Amino acid sequence: MDTVFTFVLVLHIAGGAIGLLTGLVNVVRKKGDKKHRIAGRVFLYSMLSAGSSSLVLSLLHPNYFLFMVGVFTLYLVGTGYRYLYSKIHNTNEKPKPIDWFITFTMLVAATLFIGIGILYLVKSSLFGFVFITFGLFGLLFVRHDFTNYRGNSKIENYWLTAHLQRMTGGFIAALTAFLVVNSNYFPEQIPGFVYWLLPTLVFTPLIISWSRKFEVKKNKLK
Repeated sequence: MDTVFTFVLVLHIAGGAIGLLTGLVNVVRKKGDKKHRIAGRVFLYSMLSAGSSSLVLSLLHPNYFLFMVGVFTLYLVGTGYRYLYSKIHNTNEKPKPIDWFITFTMLVAATLFIGIGILYLVKSSLFGFVFITFGLFGLLFVRHDFTNYRGNSKIENYWLTAHLQRMTGGFIAALTAFLVVNSNYFPEQIPGFVYWLLPTLVFTPLIISWSRKFEVKKNKLK
């Protein structure tokens, strides 16, 4: 069992490190060109590896936080890829069963995270805010999925903004994991939950700004 755990841990660290580097490349450089697509492809597979291994590690050594990061990583990069893939390969852009499955899984997980967060707060643990925050973000993304899948989005190129939001969210997950794992090297006066929430607080305004920059409202095309 220890050998399996070590192997999966190495896989997780490697995937997370590569994902963090390639994600940073695409965050700071021009979007949409060939280099962006190459880095994005590497980012996708590395984060899928990191997310899947997180779930395995959380089962081998029960860990709610690792499980939460794994779920969000797989959901964000999975839907981020699917939105772009569906636009490129399907003219009708209708969601497939796999898309609904991913979304309903996130709905269940986000609800569970909020419940766990409330229990932590009842026990006077500030980490409850971490679970609740991630759970609320999960429900927000799920709401967007339902809106997009039903064709009710007010954004013509919703697939592009969703792709941007989800992939950046995957980068946030990688950065969060990096800060949490290395928190012992930072000042001990900083509460642990800060490392869990800081990347989300920093990059969410950027996601909103980028989305507004690239989105095309449907009424502008009429």
